[in-house]
Amino acid sequence: MNTEAIAKRLVQLCREGKYEEAQTELYAKDAVSIEPEGLPPGALGNVKGLEAIYEKGRQFQAAVEAVHGGSVSDPVIAGNWFSISMQLDITMKGRGRMDMQEICVYQVKDGKIVREQFFYDLG
Repeated sequence: MNTEAIAKRLVQLCREGKYEEAQTELYAKDAVSIEPEGLPPGALGNVKGLEAIYEKGRQFQAAVEAVHGGSVSDPVIAGNWFSISMQLDITMKGRGRMDMQEICVYQVKDGKIVREQFFYDLG
């Protein structure tokens, strides 16, 4: 698949809440996942490898008490890169309800996502 096809498929699966299926189908085994600098202690940070990305997603899901809504934008594509904006209205265990908004940037190489990086306000 080319970058546009991968981007559209990722958006489709994310809109369906099938995040791990998206990772299995679209990510390289040695993909990296990068969070913003300055995360608080105990936060899910940077990881390398598909298994670590799965675990990061599972830990996030385990911290979610309820999902009230959300959205995923259409992708913006530039060469081997694409970005989407994501919004989640969720209640986190012990932290209450919050509106999470982020820009997600992805790099594609050899038909797979090799890098994801998230940009959002901390706190």
